Amino acid sequence: MGRDHWETCIAHFDDAVADFVGEYFAAKDRRCLLVAAAGFDPRSRRIAELLASTLGERLEAVFIREERGKPDSRLVAAGDANQAQLNALVPDCHVIKIDIFGDDEAPVGGTRIATALAALDIAPKVTDVVLDMTAMSIGIGFPAAKFLLEGCEKHSNRAFHIMIASNPELDDKIESEPGGRPMAVKGFSGSDIPSPPTEIARMWIPQLAKGKAAALNDIGASIGECYKICPILPFPTHDPHRADTLIAEYRTALVDEWQVDPRDLVYASERNPLDSYRTLSTLAARYRQAVAGVFAPSIVISPVGSKVVAAGALMAALEFDLTVQYLETVRYDFDPRTSIEEDTPDNFVHLLLSGPAYGDFRKTLEH
Repeated sequence: MGRDHWETCIAHFDDAVADFVGEYFAAKDRRCLLVAAAGFDPRSRRIAELLASTLGERLEAVFIREERGKPDSRLVAAGDANQAQLNALVPDCHVIKIDIFGDDEAPVGGTRIATALAALDIAPKVTDVVLDMTAMSIGIGFPAAKFLLEGCEKHSNRAFHIMIASNPELDDKIESEPGGRPMAVKGFSGSDIPSPPTEIARMWIPQLAKGKAAALNDIGASIGECYKICPILPFPTHDPHRADTLIAEYRTALVDEWQVDPRDLVYASERNPLDSYRTLSTLAARYRQAVAGVFAPSIVISPVGSKVVAAGALMAALEFDLTVQYLETVRYDFDPRTSIEEDTPDNFVHLLLSGPAYGDFRKTLEH
């Protein structure tokens, strides 16, 4: 299905998200299914609280618990506390536990979340499906988004939304230990194999994020030789020095290992996912046009940082069939008691990716 309407994608930010929820979901005929993570992240409840305040009993939910090895007991307790509060917010809910790794330590979370969602019996009266990507890993969030979006697109009267409570300063305080097997995210293997056989010109677009250098180095090694490497840096940002700090952290990789031309750096807003979507879409279209007839273009993205930037990368990956190469996290390290300064509040993002609101847009295209 074509998604040309994303060029004029309906989006809201910060206070406008609460205004949208209060007006849009106030209609008594609206019933919403929320799919969200019930993890240790203190932002896990933000979107559910926002929706529950308007929808009340018209809100039902599926909460995902991502299970990884032997997590820190503090994080398990924080996850249990968040789950209990989410259950209280949305009584009509159930929890799905997803083991991220199989018996052989291979990442299988994407396959398992797809199977779990396929088993859901979404009631015909559900008019809206909201995926809260705030506390979801990319290996779970991307397959869930693809499955739910495609399902909603088959129902002319059902809308699909993505919502995020973002806080890059808090993200920086959550440390992670990467696994050892980089691989394509479930459903995002792209179209790397040309036919007839043609030499592949591969472009890799890694999203730079604090503390992710080791993971990105492993991902880059798994991808192999690249024609170009175009790292994503956040800009504009709440912290005006964030991009400079990341360049300093990744200096060895950028200069000595990846040999990145400064002109190939990509900048994307950490508050507006449509910025990264449009930037990556333009880059993909121009790159494919540039190498057409000479090489088989292959574009690989690795979103490992801000979920806002990652949401835009998700949209571009869906539209252009891009490969998403990722390294799953084995364990997290975070003190649930951590607080951040009052001048760095959560930023809210809402994207409406499909639904009746775009009906007039499609009719315009048809004529």
